[in-house]
Amino acid sequence: MANDLGHDFGGHPLFLHLSFTLVPDRVYAVTGPSGSGKSTLLSIIAGWLKPVHGWVARMNIDKIRWVFQNPHGVARRTALDHVSLGFIAQGQSRTQADTQARALMDRFGLGQIADAPFSSLSGGEAQRLMLARGLASAPDLFLVDEPTAQLDRATADEVNQALAALADQGVIVVIATHDQQTRDMCTDVINLDDYVDKSASIEVDHG
Repeated sequence: MANDLGHDFGGHPLFLHLSFTLVPDRVYAVTGPSGSGKSTLLSIIAGWLKPVHGWVARMNIDKIRWVFQNPHGVARRTALDHVSLGFIAQGQSRTQADTQARALMDRFGLGQIADAPFSSLSGGEAQRLMLARGLASAPDLFLVDEPTAQLDRATADEVNQALAALADQGVIVVIATHDQQTRDMCTDVINLDDYVDKSASIEVDHG
């Protein structure tokens, strides 16, 4: 839950009077023009940055995962290795972890490249792999920052389909994006377009 959030850099306001409640099984798009504070808002939600105004209460949030704009992996390790690690960290055996990881990768359309090294993946495959890896760690809050910013339209569409699959996973998902297609596939929208000089809270658009 966020109440009356406001933040600025050097006296330049990014957003004001922003209130919302985030719940599991929903995918929230944070939208707005460049410089409107989308990534900043993700940092505040995560608790990594203190807002200038207002407060955030993170109830029942123990584990947070963040997928950044540029996917990073270990070049020589397989795609499967990247996802299995999340299950191994939860105490599963390697065999159990690999089985779980392959099933999760199938949901993201990555089953055919499970045994390929990370260095051989396309941009869209690598981004989808980061989503699968993040979900494998069983986060309570899953933050995704501009996942399609570096991708061509066809590849971005692949990633957007994977993002849509994050709904109904028992996780709160928040995506900072300027991509209209990404916005459209989310269940809810937090729009920062009209953030400055607003006396009322910005509403979450359920639709």
